Amino acid sequence: MIRLSQLILLISLLLLILSNHQRAILPEMDFYDGARLPEPVQSDTTAEPFAVVSNDILYTINPIYDYQLHGVVVSFHNSDAWWDIYHHRSWQDFINVKDICVIWGDNVASGVYRKMAFKNTTWTCWATWPDSDTGRQFSMHQLSNNHLLIGDPRIREIAENVAIGDQIRINGVLASYSHSNGRFARGTSTSRTDTGNGACETIFVNDFEIVKKANPGWHKINLLAGWLAPVSFLCMMLMVFKAPVRPND
Repeated sequence: MIRLSQLILLISLLLLILSNHQRAILPEMDFYDGARLPEPVQSDTTAEPFAVVSNDILYTINPIYDYQLHGVVVSFHNSDAWWDIYHHRSWQDFINVKDICVIWGDNVASGVYRKMAFKNTTWTCWATWPDSDTGRQFSMHQLSNNHLLIGDPRIREIAENVAIGDQIRINGVLASYSHSNGRFARGTSTSRTDTGNGACETIFVNDFEIVKKANPGWHKINLLAGWLAPVSFLCMMLMVFKAPVRPND
């Protein structure tokens, strides 16, 4: 039984490593519903400023425009990541649950994204390409980094399950916001063509849909392997400690 547990542990660790890589591969362009995803829709809003409480902190949300975003998630950052010293500890910002970097339009239709690498840091999305031809084919005006403000637990759960390659739809408002603990305030971009600091969209999310889940099989394998690895390790340790001690000859 010990050898069986060792074998299961080894296989599950290998599957965990493999599935971590495979689940983050962006699918081919024909995977997506409507290879040419539309431009974001920004329109005048009638929404008034409102308050949201999260972690006993009162946030004031100031809507600027109604906003709808369709796109493909190419990278993301969870604000509760252990290495993120800013969102929770420094800023006391518990309503910005996640940042997602999204592409749409010709960036999806051309398939150029599959030649590129994307990465989110604490508040920025980085896009890199292997050569100048790829860089010319990719439009930075069809990419946005989005700070997602979420008060609804149901929407929060959906956002937390978003992964690289997913096609998503978001309805909400572009907004600035602040909170009652200290001097914290944050704005939003209202243009898809700006760059540098302040170029990210801050969206208070009213509705969130994962239109199409990328690499679902690899996500299931990763979940299974992540469960099997510690269980098989514990079983192996338990059997080692319970194994009878052989007397010395």
